[in-house]
Amino acid sequence: MADHTAEPRITLHPHTRRVRIFDGDTLIADTQNAIELRERGYPHRQYVPRGDVDMSKLTVSSTVTHCPFKGDTTYYSLPDIADVAWSYERPIDEMQAIAGRLAFDAGKVAEFVE
Repeated sequence: MADHTAEPRITLHPHTRRVRIFDGDTLIADTQNAIELRERGYPHRQYVPRGDVDMSKLTVSSTVTHCPFKGDTTYYSLPDIADVAWSYERPIDEMQAIAGRLAFDAGKVAEFVE
């Protein structure tokens, strides 16, 4: 049996595949500059640059969480969907590449990675 303890818990994978996020028919984000975050035990997440997100559709939520491997989050909501996205504004040093980017809950919106 392979020993996976040497594998990092989180890995970051910048890519140029197109990532689009929709709320129904409404486009929320469209980028070719995402970073895919892979964390053991969790689905892969696409971290989208804030400049490629229509921030006028989102409002800051009161929800705050802390991840010991990434840092403190800021959550965002759509008018009809609470806590649909989150961002690490000041992540821990090892996760600086995702600072200020948004990840979306693919169970609440449609996420397409092409």
